[in-house]
Amino acid sequence: MSHGTHAVEHEVEHHLEHEKAHGSQPVSQNRKIALLIAVIALFLALSETLGKSAQTSGIELNIKASDTWNFFQAKTIRQTTLRTAAEALSAEIASRPDDAANAEVSKQVERWRATVARYESDPKEKDGRKELRAQAEEYEHARDLAMARYHNYEFGSAAYQIGIVLASAAVITGAMALAYGAIALLVIGVGFNALALFAPHVPHDTLHWVQHFFTAGGAH
Repeated sequence: MSHGTHAVEHEVEHHLEHEKAHGSQPVSQNRKIALLIAVIALFLALSETLGKSAQTSGIELNIKASDTWNFFQAKTIRQTTLRTAAEALSAEIASRPDDAANAEVSKQVERWRATVARYESDPKEKDGRKELRAQAEEYEHARDLAMARYHNYEFGSAAYQIGIVLASAAVITGAMALAYGAIALLVIGVGFNALALFAPHVPHDTLHWVQHFFTAGGAH
């Protein structure tokens, strides 16, 4: 929770204590708003905790994807080197068909070609280029999902923080409209948290669709 939100809550607590000491009438109403603040703060803590977990997961998955793509590139380089060597040796054999050493050289070419094929796909060890590409893309998909969740949790946390500020202002000013605004922001925050759990890509996809709609409209 931000330091600004902590400062506002402290001011509200001080205001409530002052009203209680002086026997002010709206203490009951302010207690309800203070309870609302506590509820929003609880959701804020959960949202920030889940958001931090999603962010950490996204960073870890991004590292795994990067490492896997690096391994993929290394396999590609080794495969290209061996394929080039095998083709060069095959051309050399073709140029001297009667050479007695051709049999041994041909075996070497076949071994290299077998290695090239294994570099392309190795279901047993799961470290061929085909398997590495699939693994890297899987990590990237999981990373994008985790970061989409993180962004939704961040939006939810922002809504909760603003809601706490509005509810706190309602205690200080007595303006109930601010308390209703805080409740609305609580609902919005819960909505973003629900999206983070069940449909994290919806906000991004919706924004992308809106941008595409207006871009297409402008083109006409």
